Amino acid sequence: MAVLDVIQTPAFQQRFFFLAKRFIAGETVAEAMDAVAGLNAQGMTATLDFLGEDVTSRDEAERTRDAYFELLAAVAARGVETNVSVKLTAMGLLIDEGFALENLRAILARAASNRDPFVRIDMEGSAVTDATLRVFERAFAETRDVGPVLQAYLKRTPADVERMIALGARVRLCKGAYGEPAEIAHKDMPTIRREYLRSAEALIERGRYPGIATHDSRVIDAVIAYARERGIGPDRFEFQMLYGVRHDLQRKLVADGHRVRVYVPYGTHWAGYFYRRITERKENAFFALRSMLQR
Repeated sequence: MAVLDVIQTPAFQQRFFFLAKRFIAGETVAEAMDAVAGLNAQGMTATLDFLGEDVTSRDEAERTRDAYFELLAAVAARGVETNVSVKLTAMGLLIDEGFALENLRAILARAASNRDPFVRIDMEGSAVTDATLRVFERAFAETRDVGPVLQAYLKRTPADVERMIALGARVRLCKGAYGEPAEIAHKDMPTIRREYLRSAEALIERGRYPGIATHDSRVIDAVIAYARERGIGPDRFEFQMLYGVRHDLQRKLVADGHRVRVYVPYGTHWAGYFYRRITERKENAFFALRSMLQR
């Protein structure tokens, strides 16, 4: 049995949540609210992500949609500075694109009355990239309070970046955390870093308030230098990081006058997200192993 199959079993997730607690705010909405309030107190905004993906039944997709209704109501009641992100496969994308769009529209309608009505559409594996962007564009034709994630390691991304700039869409740019074949994705880090910077520069110069999502200090320094050279103020973009990763860098950026948004995942279906976190950085894997040994 593959590692991911093992950690996705209910027994593993119930017993070993302590492993994921560094990267997951909690399993309940209340715990997620507390995490966001803590970040707000440090001068950061947030994006809340209810964990779940690859839904294959309409009932499950509708339950996920309803969980977002509960989340958005809690955000409004608590008054925290955060928006939300959704995975379209959790909205039923693998069942029917139109069905996923209906669920997304319902979430956008509920979010519209919140202080921050923006809804981010997370990008998933390459098998659903085209479908994700199709659904995004249909939703964006109705409201500008929605935007996609683009992954710099995909060879198609420069063209997607230009498309989003032309539309005036808010993009979150990340490196990418899914295992993709060399035919469609860059595999070596120097190339990925170069492609990331190429897209980041285009977005901060010509895009609409992009999210520069990276923990790579070299990339962050290069983006700051590029913006400074061109007179692009820190109000034109924001840095985005993941909950539990590089607290020191998050605080430093805030202290230096930059906007920082932290992605805050929560929920009981944390296995897939946790697996991607521990496989993308050796430091994260060491942390998980040390946590197990200290129990």
